[in-house]
Amino acid sequence: MNPFRANAVAETVSQHMKPPVDTKDKILDVAEEIFAEKGYSATSMRTITSRANVNLAAVNYHFGSKAQLYQAVFQRRVAPMNKQRIDMLETLEQKANGNPLALEDILRAFIEPALRASLNPNQGGTNFIRLLGRTHAEPGPEVHDFLPLLYEKVKDRYRSALALTLPELSQEELSWRVHFVIGTIAFTLAGTDALEMIESCRYCDPADIEGIIQRLLPFLQGGLSAPAALTKSTID
Repeated sequence: MNPFRANAVAETVSQHMKPPVDTKDKILDVAEEIFAEKGYSATSMRTITSRANVNLAAVNYHFGSKAQLYQAVFQRRVAPMNKQRIDMLETLEQKANGNPLALEDILRAFIEPALRASLNPNQGGTNFIRLLGRTHAEPGPEVHDFLPLLYEKVKDRYRSALALTLPELSQEELSWRVHFVIGTIAFTLAGTDALEMIESCRYCDPADIEGIIQRLLPFLQGGLSAPAALTKSTID
């Protein structure tokens, strides 16, 4: 048989052997892409059903509403990401045997799973990371109560680790600094949309994940480990 024809036949057979994409996953993939492009408010169910080539009844059957679909998009991606964060932190804690962890190690364990996910289409790739950054930077009522619940366990575990590493910080001061850290990460996750607005970052490469991590870690470490701020409450 002609080798070119043989290759074509093999490719055709391979395509037919691929399992069909589940309707629910197809809706989630398309919704994730459109939410990342337009944001929650500007995305209509008609746009999602049209691009996914499904009817509205299918979306309602699997998710019930646009808000529930939006939450399902996050649940699918954030749950495994947070599991990886906790697994990495627990590995560090086991090696430390009860001693405080290095601040750099805590930060890397928290930020690396999200940044690495941007290179992995199976974890949402750039679509979900852009959506994640956008949502953290511009939270809407559709995630106001839902999103904190997704991060509750991770937040508590990392706060405890940071408190042990930075015992000189009060709970109030630590809470503010964690808030600033999350804000910095959210802006970083926003990717090219945010970078292109900053003239000084016209040479930044949002695809250079390791480079981003290496630049981000000392920046965050400096903020977290700086002397406590003098506030009205501390002066009084």
